[in-house]
Amino acid sequence: MSARPTLRVERGLLREGNRLLAGMDEVGRGSLAGPVSVGVVVIDVDSRPAPDGVRDSKLLSPAQREVLVPAIRSWALASAVGHAEPEEIDEFGLTAALRLAGERALGQLPESPDLILLDGSHDWLTRPTVQGDLFADTTAAGDRWGLRAAPRVTTRVKADLTCASVAAASVLAKVERDGLMRVLGTQVPDYGWAFNMGYSSPEHVQALERIGPSQWHRRSWNLPGV
Repeated sequence: MSARPTLRVERGLLREGNRLLAGMDEVGRGSLAGPVSVGVVVIDVDSRPAPDGVRDSKLLSPAQREVLVPAIRSWALASAVGHAEPEEIDEFGLTAALRLAGERALGQLPESPDLILLDGSHDWLTRPTVQGDLFADTTAAGDRWGLRAAPRVTTRVKADLTCASVAAASVLAKVERDGLMRVLGTQVPDYGWAFNMGYSSPEHVQALERIGPSQWHRRSWNLPGV
């Protein structure tokens, strides 16, 4: 088991003058079917340590993740999960779909955070600046999200392992997306989504080879067996 993530990094960022900080993480990036989902968890300088057991969602069993959801929701000042559908991934590409899912999560918050902490080294959330429009990423983006302005973004490699707000966001996103995949799996049971959640398990690949893709597959991808 990895070391427990803490709020050490987040508290340092909050002390730099940020009132609200949002940890954010995505799930479903490598799946062959279903949405990409982005979780967001908001904290401030007075937030208590995260609930016991919070880890990156990949390190937890399904039962452990399910138990943590109500505790995370109670602990966070605000939280949400946003999704981008397979047809949006096909139309806009994965990075833009992740951005769309993140914007939808942020749009559910009652108040815009001052800073967003993303896992990894790439800022997939901030919209590219339109050449000649210096304000393309501030007021306009805030309007799209239903917020007063687009928050600033900072990235940190392995934040899902070390930063409690990001780990908590990953748990929320994973549980909600898994629930969506189980529901979709009842409609097309041959792919085994109740167990593989749309990832390329042998059962999933064999079903693709046998019956082809469903309406919830990412058809722009090089799907195995298709």
